[in-house]
Amino acid sequence: MNLYEHTIIAKQSLYEHTIVAKQSHSASQLDSLKTKYSKIIEENEGEVVKIDDWGLLNLSHKINKSKKGNYIHFKLKGNGLTISELEKTEKIDNNLLRFLTIKVKKFDLDKNYFKQESSSDKEDWKKKKE
Repeated sequence: MNLYEHTIIAKQSLYEHTIVAKQSHSASQLDSLKTKYSKIIEENEGEVVKIDDWGLLNLSHKINKSKKGNYIHFKLKGNGLTISELEKTEKIDNNLLRFLTIKVKKFDLDKNYFKQESSSDKEDWKKKKE
């Protein structure tokens, strides 16, 4: 390994990565997708920090005749090799509608943006609004 390769391997950046799977997938199929992509990340010098299952959400427009998709969000540490191998595999995966990777400066691990609100949460929000 030369100095250039060593520098690339040592540099770990933070990424948020979201995949949108077809709405017809069962819970076990979604779990296998999570496992598959987690293994790809770890095999390519990356580390999965957190996986969020955002569930079945409406798409803003139809993609391959689908109106909805199952969203899975990964927070990971990795380098360029990790992301390129991950996206290379996703491009040929027929189970996915879309994917997106964003480089971030730090993770927000506390907030769950797609948590289902309970009825008491909605009532509290209405009271605050008044």
